[in-house]
Amino acid sequence: MKFVDEARITVEGGKGGNGCLSFRREKYIPKGGPDGGDGGAGGSVVLVADTGLNTLVDFRYKRRFKAENGRAGMGSDRTGRGGADLQVRVPVGTEVYDEISGALIGELLVAQDTLVVAQGGQRGLGNVRFKSSTNRAPTRTVPGKPGEFRELRLELKLLADVGLLGLPNAGKSTLVSAISAARPKIADYPFTTLYPGLGVVRRGSDRSFVVADVPGLIEGAAEGAGLGLRFLKHLSRTRLLLHLVDMAPLAPEQDPVADARAVLAELACYSPELAARERWLVLAKADLVPEVEREERAAEIRDGLAQTGPVFWLSGVTKEGCDALCEAVMTHLESLDGSTPPALQEAPSESAATDVPGD
Repeated sequence: MKFVDEARITVEGGKGGNGCLSFRREKYIPKGGPDGGDGGAGGSVVLVADTGLNTLVDFRYKRRFKAENGRAGMGSDRTGRGGADLQVRVPVGTEVYDEISGALIGELLVAQDTLVVAQGGQRGLGNVRFKSSTNRAPTRTVPGKPGEFRELRLELKLLADVGLLGLPNAGKSTLVSAISAARPKIADYPFTTLYPGLGVVRRGSDRSFVVADVPGLIEGAAEGAGLGLRFLKHLSRTRLLLHLVDMAPLAPEQDPVADARAVLAELACYSPELAARERWLVLAKADLVPEVEREERAAEIRDGLAQTGPVFWLSGVTKEGCDALCEAVMTHLESLDGSTPPALQEAPSESAATDVPGD
């Protein structure tokens, strides 16, 4: 299924039913008086968050949504039936904007969240409403009001605790497949990941977190190079960023420190707030580096980037170091929730002298 994270739709509430003009006519009852009933209210268009959806692709094929109109009132003081609300299902994490003004109308962050985006029209009034002591035979009615019409822009931002950041082929998808049940596409060429994906990392029966993998950044992404910056919005709701750097680049002239700085520069161009978010350094593909050189090379990269937070080296292929990273991340997220005391004031490593944990 194609991943689509933006869509434009039009929504319209149902028209309210007209009020009825009617007089009671019954044998042996002269001058029966007015008995025209009210119309029914128009239905509303309601967005509903659905955990079974993870893309807005359905809105590529259907873009107009209109709720049911209310029925007109009837004689014998009978009220018309109200129009049914139209429920439109969207993925959890969807933001809704008014296309004309650009204003944020609301967002749906929890399963079964609802948001009314087009109110149904008010019902009309029948002539029985205007009966009085001085107006025994009113002929006045009120027509139903049209429903609200809106042009909307839907924008999906994935809900994840942890976001992965790095160059194409830095090992992000390999890491996701190693620590979760997700199976993203993995290959030995750049831009294997074309669309964002999620993986659930479980650390026990009641401990888990969600990690988001987005397409890699390259230098010039802010100007549209590669896949540009369009998918970085999916990291905006994460609480922790893991910056993956290839510690064993294939090209001899490739500098891991320069590559990492290029990614951070593009991140700052997109959002200074996101660039300032807590970020851990994860050095991937450790299995391609001789064991005696790993800590030394990791320390060089850390010092070159002036990394002050935790630093990890690991291998997504052999899963070496993955367990230590996942446990550290889980403990940190729990400390942010206040469920456990903060445990990561320093690097979560037995080798505190180098601040570069291994397996």
